[in-house]
Amino acid sequence: MRRTALLLTTALLSTIAAPALAQTSGLEDQNDIIVTAQKVEQRALDVPITISAVTAKQMDTLGVSDLDEISNYVPGLNIQEQSANNPGIVIRGVTSDSGSAQQAARVTLYYNGVDISRSRGAYQGVYDMDRIEVIKGPQATLFGTASTIGAISLISARPKPGFSGNLTGGYGNYDQKLLSGYLNGGNDKVAGRVAFQWKKRDGYVHNLSDRQGDLYAQDQLGVRGSLRFTPTDDLTIDLIGTYDRQRNSGTPFISSIYPTANGPADPFGDANLSGAPAGISKSVLGSDDLGLTRDVYDANLTVSYDFADGWNFTTVNGYRDFDSREVFDADGSAAWYLEFAENAKGWQASHEGRFTYNDDHVRASFGWNFFHEDSRQVVPFSTEEGTYLQCSLLATGGSVPNPLNPGTNILPIAGLPCIAPDGTVTASRVTPVLTGIFLPEPLAAIPYSGAYANYGVNDSYSVFGDVAWNITPRLQVTIGTRVLIEQRKSEYTADMPNSEIFKAAGVFRPLLPIVDTAGRTYSAKKSFSGVLPRFNLLYKINDGLNLYGTISKGRRSPTVNVVSAAGPRPDISVIPEETVWNYEGGVKYARGPLSASLGVYYDTYKGFQVSVRQGDGSFRTESAGDATNFGVEGEMSVRPVSWFNLFGNFAYTDAKIKDDARFQFAGDRFRLQPKWQAAGGFSIDAPIGNGMAVFATPSVTYRSKIYFELPNSEAASQDGVTLVNAKAGVRFGDGRFEIAGWVHNLTNEKYLLDAGNTGGSFGDITLIPAEPRFYGVQVSAGF
Repeated sequence: MRRTALLLTTALLSTIAAPALAQTSGLEDQNDIIVTAQKVEQRALDVPITISAVTAKQMDTLGVSDLDEISNYVPGLNIQEQSANNPGIVIRGVTSDSGSAQQAARVTLYYNGVDISRSRGAYQGVYDMDRIEVIKGPQATLFGTASTIGAISLISARPKPGFSGNLTGGYGNYDQKLLSGYLNGGNDKVAGRVAFQWKKRDGYVHNLSDRQGDLYAQDQLGVRGSLRFTPTDDLTIDLIGTYDRQRNSGTPFISSIYPTANGPADPFGDANLSGAPAGISKSVLGSDDLGLTRDVYDANLTVSYDFADGWNFTTVNGYRDFDSREVFDADGSAAWYLEFAENAKGWQASHEGRFTYNDDHVRASFGWNFFHEDSRQVVPFSTEEGTYLQCSLLATGGSVPNPLNPGTNILPIAGLPCIAPDGTVTASRVTPVLTGIFLPEPLAAIPYSGAYANYGVNDSYSVFGDVAWNITPRLQVTIGTRVLIEQRKSEYTADMPNSEIFKAAGVFRPLLPIVDTAGRTYSAKKSFSGVLPRFNLLYKINDGLNLYGTISKGRRSPTVNVVSAAGPRPDISVIPEETVWNYEGGVKYARGPLSASLGVYYDTYKGFQVSVRQGDGSFRTESAGDATNFGVEGEMSVRPVSWFNLFGNFAYTDAKIKDDARFQFAGDRFRLQPKWQAAGGFSIDAPIGNGMAVFATPSVTYRSKIYFELPNSEAASQDGVTLVNAKAGVRFGDGRFEIAGWVHNLTNEKYLLDAGNTGGSFGDITLIPAEPRFYGVQVSAGF
């Protein structure tokens, strides 16, 4: 009933609304929103594509401070933040979260005009932002080749003349601490700005381990320095340096089958995760503790020069370096069983030059882009041999034959579970039993370790152009294209020794089904090209009502897939490019108290790429054939008086793989994409005299059922989720000071953030619980 009521309410609100303006979560008048999605400043109302813009003011009003929280209020956008090392960014059903260095991104994430889409280097703190623009549909001429189905553009606040600053401190449950702020100073010629954010909290999943603290604790710091030099009215130079770091505790991969001392497996109960024993974990995985250590350095130089009447040249140059190590317990139990780390490291550099001409009749732009990245993903593995074999064989139904007694098996040992009902790791008894048979003296444990690594060195060269022509004062036509050449080089190596227990049984192979490359690194290099067009129409019925239509092509780069095969020998394959044609139309309205939009789109995919879990715990990209996606997005806001605003939005996304019996994924829904999502609420900001004002913004968000993996399974899914959030407080001193309280997930809804994961490859689907009720207070002072 709650779901039905929410959908009916949203439907009523959106009969006069929808997405497309600069869908702004409905919190600001669309006439006030200026965006730069088309590389020039425009009213969102006048942009002939579907774009959602979230301003700094909106983020503060809603009480959100991270990308995954913001996505709850942007129709068609979903962000799964499993960790800062593994964000899943989904636009209209298409996910970009692969950690492989060999694969290209699908959803472009831009930070101050520079592509930062490589998954392990993509997470970026969103403190002291000017706005966040979510551009939907393929946008190759605007945001590069990785924007298969959309792009997210993060734009930080720029220095400005004058002296100003702000400092915010906060405290909440789970010992949450927040300290953030900025200091700005300068004049019309030179201005500087320093901003920072520090967030820390305890873990919300209790860990029974005596070696590890609670899971999903957070310790994050971001610092940004910006310098703006404006020697003349025609020339602006921006230099921005950013440092972000995370020191977060372990991700709670909780087993769906293995109990703890406190009872049967429960994703919302206690966990018992330790990883490999101390010392071994550090030498093999890089740390004795589960968790994430991540450092990101980013530099950006942007120069904009108005060199003639109507003409501008802008160059955007960036460098980004990331280094992360995440140690995780993939079996979700107390056993020394599936202990992994992921060491991801890389750097990327880019340069873009763009000429733009703009007058009353024509807007044209053309330019070039170069992008280089060099990254790697190294995955070490640690286990105890007897524990691994007993647990994995019990879960998958396999066995190891007994060489001393043909026709019988030495493993799994009958009647010996992996984990006993009381949480005891009974599988640890296997090694003493077996070595007592095959060796003069039994061994208490046989440590096993191995690693595999993939590398990617990719270069992209492209030229692009757009022309927007006002055929009449009311009708505008835009035609553009990008032509590109790519060089993609992939490498792979694996160090997987043979199992000691297997050798005793006369079998010579590693524990994991990965072929050792015998010290060699396999390599392959391929070149590709593409042409990506777009066509847009904008018809201005009047100054506040516009119609638009668009046809555009998106592309995910081919993957040069390099792994090892028996021999050993290289196994090299090329996964063809994924292409999508997007057909879209909509209406935008912004006049008086009402701002609304409605958009309808249809996408056709060829060579739709999916990530499929392998038996070794890794994920492999495969082509699932053709796919389609029909969707409707809507948004509205009503401001009958200056101090009250009602807002709502919704998205319907019917994204699924074509029902073709030739493919194992036929008829499956895209992963991480709900069929329905909606958000609504109201905002009050009312003066009460003497320089004081009260404010409050309660909101409700809804997301229907999602599947976490392909092929779809009920075991790796989450039913619909409704969340209630709110922020309220008082402002005084003519707005210079503020005291506020906030709450996320007010009803303490229990739901899953993710399911399946590495453990699913071994018959042990692991589950990650999403955030419980969080609440706290914040105090701000500014000048």
